Amino acid sequence: MPVYLKDVDNFPELEGIGSALIIPCRFCPAASMAVRRDEPYFQFLTRFLKTPSYEELITSMKSNLEKMGIKTDIFQSRWLHQFVLCMWTKGRRKHLARRAANYEALVVLGCEAAVDTVHGSVDTERSRVYMGMRSEGIMSVLPRVSLPANLSLELQKVTPLVHDTADEVGWGKL
Repeated sequence: MPVYLKDVDNFPELEGIGSALIIPCRFCPAASMAVRRDEPYFQFLTRFLKTPSYEELITSMKSNLEKMGIKTDIFQSRWLHQFVLCMWTKGRRKHLARRAANYEALVVLGCEAAVDTVHGSVDTERSRVYMGMRSEGIMSVLPRVSLPANLSLELQKVTPLVHDTADEVGWGKL
């Protein structure tokens, strides 16, 4: 039941910002990219817990922000228990707060829960939080295993999320 996410193509709100930290969740966004591109979610023997299409998106986003003159870095998650951003431990959130203090903008690649986790973990007077992806719905997927040790997700259905535009906060306003 991962959230189906679409990436934001451009970031006009970041014009004039000097520095940005990209904070990727490694669960729903990676699953969304794998499903959208019909590529493996995990290739355990060659990339272990990294989804190639999602890694390309992160690299491309970093490059695009740097072309805008923004000093950009990525908040890496290397351990399995750090992959689902909305389930980060108190210690992981404190680590993010220390790192985020050096950046004007924090671009979250994840759902609204991921954005809320980041927003609640950092000093928002110092660093503004931006959504780098938009939730479209909840995915129903069928896992498929193929040789050599690949895990793919076959999209069965996306159940749309109902967004109340009266209560919606623009991604630049968080």
